[in-house]
Amino acid sequence: MTEVVLKSGRKIEIKDISLDERDTMLDSVEYVYNDEGDVSGVKVMHATITKWLRCGLNGQADDKFILGLSFEERSEIFVKMQDMLITGEESNSNSS
Repeated sequence: MTEVVLKSGRKIEIKDISLDERDTMLDSVEYVYNDEGDVSGVKVMHATITKWLRCGLNGQADDKFILGLSFEERSEIFVKMQDMLITGEESNSNSS
């Protein structure tokens, strides 16, 4: 479990995510690309972020909690979770 302090000052806990959960979460993200081929967004953004919050937050992912977060907080948590999952993947492949 990892405690994260958001820019707003709110503290959240991201649980230890199993390989199966990680793969499900990463596979659920569908990116939108601009004409230059750079990522410019995420399709079905709200549903994707909600799914990630429900899967990744430690014991605090009910409707009331999620609706109490601002869009900025939800987005920040989503980005932090992505960084954690992708960085973990890179560090594991570099260790072999």
